[in-house]
Amino acid sequence: MERVYTDAMKHHFRVTDGSSFSLADHDPSFTGDFEGGKAAARAEVAKLTARLDDLQELFYADGRHRLLVVIQGMDTAGKGGAIRRAFAGMNPSGVRVAAFKAPTSTELAHEDVLIVRVHGLVPKHRLKARYDHIRHFEQMLADEGTTVVKFFLHISADEQQERLEARLANPAKHWKFNPADLSERQHWDEYQQAIEAAIAGTATEAAPWYVVPANKKWHRDLVICRALVDTFESLDLSYPQPDFDPSTIVVPPYRPKAAAT
Repeated sequence: MERVYTDAMKHHFRVTDGSSFSLADHDPSFTGDFEGGKAAARAEVAKLTARLDDLQELFYADGRHRLLVVIQGMDTAGKGGAIRRAFAGMNPSGVRVAAFKAPTSTELAHEDVLIVRVHGLVPKHRLKARYDHIRHFEQMLADEGTTVVKFFLHISADEQQERLEARLANPAKHWKFNPADLSERQHWDEYQQAIEAAIAGTATEAAPWYVVPANKKWHRDLVICRALVDTFESLDLSYPQPDFDPSTIVVPPYRPKAAAT
């Protein structure tokens, strides 16, 4: 099954050429032919996160690469949960997480490609220029040794509704609910179009997108962890050779110094 999902990363989830990309071709409830459902997937994810722990140490020791992981998704898509699951076994000193909330006025004027499209804040020719800038920036990162991997957590409007209702039903989750976000939900179709355009405009071999079916959290985690393992393993990592012969080294026993009289 692991081999099947490695192939699926390349042929179903992974997008490197946006010329014919359509979000409608990606079912947010898709779980492929992974047998066993949630329990089997969780067991596989546990193996993958353990592998990621080993690969992170090797990645750090190798010292030749950097990895940038971008996770995008609508509200409730599970960005935080995906990060917790995929990076659970990694050494936190080697991971830096940056969260981007609602764009500032400066970001809207220069960087954003979602809200500005949905609300018609910039003309379309400027949006195209921004896609070009993103592609060129990511290519520059790749040229300088940074591997870029981008995930879009794809959920349906119905699934988002269920998750928002679950937040309202759980007092411990009320802090995550913002009634003002419901007005943006009314622009669901426009956001889907904006996301489709952004993926189509910025998907490249150097910085691929993975469109992750995220209605099922267990499947979301499986796809992301498998993709990350594949990414690390593609880098041909190796431990550096020591500049000494370990077989000639003897670690002496510790002997406390005599106390002064």
